[in-house]
Amino acid sequence: MKPKVGIIGDGNVGSALSRGLERAGYQVRTVGKNPGQVKETGGWADVVILAVPYGAIDEAISELGDGINGKTLVDVTNALTGDMQLASGCTTSGAETLQRKARGAKVVKAFNTQFASHMDSGAVDGQQLTTFAAGDDASAKEQVIRLARDIGFDAVDAGPLQNARLLEPLGYFNIQLGYALGLGTAIGLKLVHA
Repeated sequence: MKPKVGIIGDGNVGSALSRGLERAGYQVRTVGKNPGQVKETGGWADVVILAVPYGAIDEAISELGDGINGKTLVDVTNALTGDMQLASGCTTSGAETLQRKARGAKVVKAFNTQFASHMDSGAVDGQQLTTFAAGDDASAKEQVIRLARDIGFDAVDAGPLQNARLLEPLGYFNIQLGYALGLGTAIGLKLVHA
């Protein structure tokens, strides 16, 4: 039986993941900035996807409360400052900080290296994209890999949560390619492997 998925954040990322997961047969609830609905959705879901701006994480975790204890918490955020700079560098990561704040949850970093416009299909122009999943809990990470594959991604185990220190700069680089260097959002990252 597929897990129930609660998505906190109804912007571009949350909406795209919701479409992809619903198409793949998952029961999904997506909520925006309503504290009561956030708490209710977190309690209802088996897997909670955090698709809020990096600066809104504390508020979302507070609203979720202990309803996420023991659950997979997927960190999709781009750990960027308000002026679009990398927030954590490479000595820690936003995902590791999230794990310290949500001690009872099993945090997995995933999806952040692709643009929202591809998160409902896992592809660009018919080419399958790669998403990486980093986390310390093997079963939570496998659960996220399954979700990503069901959407259509080539999902790759990226090792422990500490490797979010590499995935967050990779996501930032993708943003730089798309916006600062003018390639647009019709691009994506793909790992070529046998």
